[in-house]
Amino acid sequence: MFGKLEFVEQRYEEINQKLSDPEVISNQEDWRKLMKEHSDMQDIVDKYREYKKVKNDIKEARELLDEKLDKDMHELAEMELEEGNGKLEAIGEELKFLLLPKDPNDEKNVIVEIRGGAGGDEAALFSGTLFRLYSRYAERNRWKVEIMSSSPTELGGFKEVIFMIEGRGAFSRLKFESGVHRVQRVPATEASGRIHTSTVTVAVLPEVEDVEVDLNSNDLRIDVFRAGGPGGQCVNTTDSAVRITHIPSGLVVSCQDEKSQLKNKDKAMKILRARLFDKVQAERNAEVAQARKSQVGTGDRSERIRTYNFPQGRVSDHRIGLTLYKLDVFVDGEIDEMIDALITNDRSEKLQAGSEE
Repeated sequence: MFGKLEFVEQRYEEINQKLSDPEVISNQEDWRKLMKEHSDMQDIVDKYREYKKVKNDIKEARELLDEKLDKDMHELAEMELEEGNGKLEAIGEELKFLLLPKDPNDEKNVIVEIRGGAGGDEAALFSGTLFRLYSRYAERNRWKVEIMSSSPTELGGFKEVIFMIEGRGAFSRLKFESGVHRVQRVPATEASGRIHTSTVTVAVLPEVEDVEVDLNSNDLRIDVFRAGGPGGQCVNTTDSAVRITHIPSGLVVSCQDEKSQLKNKDKAMKILRARLFDKVQAERNAEVAQARKSQVGTGDRSERIRTYNFPQGRVSDHRIGLTLYKLDVFVDGEIDEMIDALITNDRSEKLQAGSEE
């Protein structure tokens, strides 16, 4: 590990010098790449330098203990040594985390797809609840939310809603939300007060650039039609809605929220790219996932990941066994405690897997 850290620090210093070189500055593409590499290394280098400083403090404390000291100075040196050893161990663990391979998608914007599952109108209403939850979370992080496609219901929920969250690190924070979310509550329309159980499916996909997914126009069938609203009512008198079919994979994306056909087509293409990228990634990771399923889950859309129990005011994540009794603030977007626990667990699993290889 320390050989790797030395290499990272040397490379960091190398990049520092290059970034002030006029020749490098004049080539904006190279300069941007170096800036990103520099930024990616910053936390590791800072932590490694802290590690070396603490190690040096421990060495000095040991040297003091070898000298003839009065009782008070001897106790002080022992305390410093004990404190330093504790710090060194903690920093060492942090460095192991920082050296774990990073998910290349972590810094990307995300496309979130929420669909009502079992439960009819109640599932559609809970889709609306989850849309609000993620929108409020984005708002707290000063991220931008844009609806890309939606199928609202007359009761105020969604059969399906697809939206983009734009913000640095959005995917790193939200990627563990993919899966089946189960809700247990008494619907407003339930006269007898009986608790109903419904499910909603969430998919979180990283936004994909044009260059990352090569789409051949010959593989696409693009249809235009008139947009419709809840209950089948017509909301548009022009053919502005767009349906794109990717013939090789059979994937179909429809967008009708915008009045402009061009804007609907642009949004549909973004969703299609994200779904194709996700499909390719899933196929690549299938063997690894089969060999070692992380406790945080495979991210499979069919996997039940969380239960929201409204009568008991609790939310439980089944992958890590964490239950929080603050459902009211959770559905208002205060989900960091759950997300932090999922990220920590994922890192621990990767560390353990690395030590077993």
